[in-house]
Amino acid sequence: MPNCRMRRGIRFPHWWMLLVAILSILSGQGSLVGMERFAKRHHQALNELLGTDFRKSPSDSRFRPLLAQLDVPGFETLLRDWMAAQPGVTEALDTLVCDGKTLRGSIAENETGAARFIAQLSLYSKSLGVAIAQTTYSTDCQW
Repeated sequence: MPNCRMRRGIRFPHWWMLLVAILSILSGQGSLVGMERFAKRHHQALNELLGTDFRKSPSDSRFRPLLAQLDVPGFETLLRDWMAAQPGVTEALDTLVCDGKTLRGSIAENETGAARFIAQLSLYSKSLGVAIAQTTYSTDCQW
């Protein structure tokens, strides 16, 4: 995954920032401030589990350039390839569908002009014929 950040001022590895962003989103923290809070709250556990030794956790402004320059289709391909390499997952990849929707009328601009909205994400199992996971979140970022 190419790192689009400028070399000057990089304090956290690209893989680490992406992992924290993903974990925070999965835990219901979809905004940049939410990602900062997640990183701060789980700072010690992340250091222990990942074998890192960061003294501080990243602020919301550290996530902004990372996510703004992220090649989403490329990231999805890498994630899918990684998942396919995991034992017992290959069969499930053809039967899981992820779908996201924006709640009609929820799109608004904040004072800086960035869009914020309420979104719903569902994970559907084709083989089971049901949604196996669903979450709703607000993207009211502090851009």
